[in-house]
Amino acid sequence: MRSLGNGLVLKPFAKSDLDTIHAVERRAYAVPWSYGVFYDCLIARYDCQALWRGEQLLGYFVGQRVLDEAHLLNLCVDPDCHRQGLGELLLQEWLLLASGSGCKKALLEVRVSNVGAQTLYRKAGFQQIGYRKGYYPALEGREDGIVMALALPQALSASV
Repeated sequence: MRSLGNGLVLKPFAKSDLDTIHAVERRAYAVPWSYGVFYDCLIARYDCQALWRGEQLLGYFVGQRVLDEAHLLNLCVDPDCHRQGLGELLLQEWLLLASGSGCKKALLEVRVSNVGAQTLYRKAGFQQIGYRKGYYPALEGREDGIVMALALPQALSASV
């Protein structure tokens, strides 16, 4: 558990948090992750961290580390808490966690329609390195994804 000031606490997911996390996921996305995906990530010991203010879940991230690369699988802010800088805070906390564990590169995919997230990632220094046609399920068919990467030493120097 890590106190971030202003009553904000970042802590690893517990199994007892999954119903609340999944409820936020369902409100935030038209095609949300299933409860089972969150459970599997927790059991596999992925980097599953939730941002809380008291009993209120504000957002979360799920990341996976493989060798010296970190992959952001999901970053979500409760729709009621948008435009408060929480996405940037969660992203920076994930980057610090990944860098602190020896990762040299951060990777992620983002929907082409998610311009807000693309802006957040570019502001943190991510650059597009690829494009995945039909990568994401959508309400009607599939949606393309943009692959982005960041060298982690750059992320740390930018955030300090």
